[in-house]
Amino acid sequence: MFTDPKIFRQRIGQCLSKDRHRLVRMLDRLLADQKTGLHLEGAFEALEQRLLASEALVDRRVQSIPNISYPELPVSERRQDILNALMAHQVIIVCGETGSGKTTQLPKICLEAGRGRRGFIGHTQPRRIAARAVAMRIAEEMGQPLGQAVGYKVRFQDQSRPESLIKLMTDGILLAETPRDRFLDAYDTLIVDEAHERSLNIDFLLGYLKWL
Repeated sequence: MFTDPKIFRQRIGQCLSKDRHRLVRMLDRLLADQKTGLHLEGAFEALEQRLLASEALVDRRVQSIPNISYPELPVSERRQDILNALMAHQVIIVCGETGSGKTTQLPKICLEAGRGRRGFIGHTQPRRIAARAVAMRIAEEMGQPLGQAVGYKVRFQDQSRPESLIKLMTDGILLAETPRDRFLDAYDTLIVDEAHERSLNIDFLLGYLKWL
């Protein structure tokens, strides 16, 4: 029961994004030790418990997803096209006129596409005031208090929590997280807004994401 690597790997793929690397390393180490003849049933049971804990957190995130509705905006009319692109591609670029609703509606479209279950939908803004304002607007549209399903993090202020589904932040905040989260495992989706502004932070961030 505890030694079928295929089952373990399938389950690890459904765990929280931030747990996957650690669980894969743990499994690979146990499988290597098993080949030496060691009795590792207790160790596999410990891995099972960690898997169960991560799976339970994913279930809690899924249960916390509120009903999603869309106001009448140009981007809402192209919602199915964006959903199809999200399903088919790892990276997509969405262009539209100012005021078309990209900033506020794209995170909700990502949530509808199944993102946010195993990590944050991260959404960067060039400026702190924009990160706060966008978070407040999305939370309001989803009928949620700010800081629950939708949160934000800017310098000296963090109104998000581990259970949040959508996290607004400045691009500088996301860059600052890379030393301790090298693969940005806390996120299962990242939206880089206002990328056309081409600030130094945005250029560094796009380069980092291309490397990932």
